[in-house]
Amino acid sequence: MHVFLLMFSAVTRPPPLTKIVNLLLVSKRLRHYYRNMESTLLSPPASVRGMRELQRAEFQKHVQIPRLRVPESQVQRVIPLVKKLLLKMEHLHPVRAVENQREILLHPIPVKNWESLPTAELEQQQVTQENFSHADLELTYENWSANEILKSVLPENEEGLSSFSRIGHIVHLNLRDHLLPYKQLIGEVLRDKLPNCRTVVNKAASIDNTYRNFQLELICGEPDYQVETKENGVPFEFDFSKVYWNPRLSTEHERIVNILKPNDVLYDVFAGVGPFSVPAAKKRCKVLANDLNPVSYQWLQHNAKRNKCLTHIKMFNKDGREFILKDLREDLLERWRTSAAAEPYNIHITMNLPAMAVEFLDAFRGLYTPEELPEEPRYPLVHVYSFAKGENTKALVQQLVESNLGAALGDELQGISFVRNVAPNKDMYRVSFRLTRTLLTTPKQLLGKRPCSTGETEEEQAVAATKVKCV
Repeated sequence: MHVFLLMFSAVTRPPPLTKIVNLLLVSKRLRHYYRNMESTLLSPPASVRGMRELQRAEFQKHVQIPRLRVPESQVQRVIPLVKKLLLKMEHLHPVRAVENQREILLHPIPVKNWESLPTAELEQQQVTQENFSHADLELTYENWSANEILKSVLPENEEGLSSFSRIGHIVHLNLRDHLLPYKQLIGEVLRDKLPNCRTVVNKAASIDNTYRNFQLELICGEPDYQVETKENGVPFEFDFSKVYWNPRLSTEHERIVNILKPNDVLYDVFAGVGPFSVPAAKKRCKVLANDLNPVSYQWLQHNAKRNKCLTHIKMFNKDGREFILKDLREDLLERWRTSAAAEPYNIHITMNLPAMAVEFLDAFRGLYTPEELPEEPRYPLVHVYSFAKGENTKALVQQLVESNLGAALGDELQGISFVRNVAPNKDMYRVSFRLTRTLLTTPKQLLGKRPCSTGETEEEQAVAATKVKCV
């Protein structure tokens, strides 16, 4: 689950399934909740601003809160009249027993005095101004959410904690430099406030290792990284410190799996622990899944077994290029030779390694000789993922794909889909295109080769090579 904190600035183009809690106060009509942080009365003490070591006792304060006291026999008739005006805070019951009566705590933003209440309706229930008063209420650290605590502590004029990810019992942060001095406090607050949170980690460095897994720094809680989580109803288990898993991609995983039908074929070149492959195998697709990371491969096997889909999946632990050149090549050729022409199925290839997947596209060039291909084979649909950084990222990502493929994409281009915003001016896309006879039987350098015109440089020829049509 990907969680956005209420207090922070909106993230450009958030993932579609992200659950964003919207507590905007609509002035035209009363709601049954109000933003407590809009009232200094209900905000944590100003003295906690800049706190770096969490001191829970410093959040204690006393405030004067409006309230009604009514006999217990009347409370069921009074509550519906003031339901939208109740004080809602963490670990605070707005209706409580006091001296054989019921005390109803009201929110100080909409309720300033007796006249702020629906007085005519209350008086019909024998509730008068004598039942109304302001009295002392003690608030403590327990009464504020993680959002409210962090907003009161972190630097006021700096961007706050914009988002974090939940993976099982782990909260995964990616703190900006100005928040690093507060990392211990942030970790403790999140562990205190988020249900079932036992471990808080921060991304320690950019992903630059061979296996593309996050480098983590434990900032709070237990050093326990083996997690169980569900994505789109499918259970997964893995060691988060040794494999790549990003809950922000859950919607994209679901999109691809929804495209697949039983008996379709999926070649998953960079399968990880199985977010594409395992749900596809559960749908009775024929899956070949590969990952270079031996730990990911072990958890891929575990997740396939756990989801009882081993009969529909073959798994490999090798480099993506080797998988394409050998296993994918042989399996696809055998399917072309043995599948009945009328048998309905489609073939998909997923390449979700956005930092470098495009560099493997040339492996499809010249994968077969012309003699090996059937007359009218079912050509695979490739879904390759890539980052693009700049102003027009959609155009840039198409250029990246075409440059590495060595050919321009025309009718075979099925679409370029935005997946998510990664950083300012950096986006992740899926480029879907269909392989053709020309691509599969012609090596990259030959398809791009053409005679130089007078005065044409090698650089100009290389650019022109990407403009050759894939027919």
